[in-house]
Amino acid sequence: MMSTAAKITSVDKHEGNSPRERILAAASDLFYRHGIRAVGVEAIAEAAKTNKMTLYRHFPSKDELVAEYLRCLADKAKANWDRREADHPGEPLAQVRAWLHDMAGRVVGSDERGCALANAAVELPEKDHPARRVIEAFKTSQRERLVQLCAAAGLEEPEMLADELFLMLEGARVTAQIMGAKGLGDRLIRMGERMIDAHTAR
Repeated sequence: MMSTAAKITSVDKHEGNSPRERILAAASDLFYRHGIRAVGVEAIAEAAKTNKMTLYRHFPSKDELVAEYLRCLADKAKANWDRREADHPGEPLAQVRAWLHDMAGRVVGSDERGCALANAAVELPEKDHPARRVIEAFKTSQRERLVQLCAAAGLEEPEMLADELFLMLEGARVTAQIMGAKGLGDRLIRMGERMIDAHTAR
């Protein structure tokens, strides 16, 4: 468990929110920064300025809280896809490129610790954990969305291209954590564009 000194109370900006919202905000911050296994419910309750009894009133278990934390992230990702579609209606290739630029920006973010859902998958290998279902459904839907856009854009082998882009992104996230992100975003975009070009019909 993390020590009291390491606890983060950056949920002050959420102080006016409901206890449930404060708990989720605290859990999201702590889980991402310190890891799911390292953070206990006491630390979450304290950071949310509430208590364990209130936490368990809203979330039957820590596992369910973890699942809801990841579900919220998945919902935000879906909203981002909807935003790209609204920004580029009827332009699937532009939506793919917008996704690529968004991902490049996140990889080089100053507090980037990789994909929260991928990190959670490493920490939670148990197939029956409620969070695993959220993670697997999210990753599957993300890939399917990218495949559909690549196909709609008339790109060749859309499933292969979607996999190439996903694998490149996951590798970039790991590289950013180990070797730093300097110049990585630009390289990620250039590599992605080359992949797209390779799948463009001549």
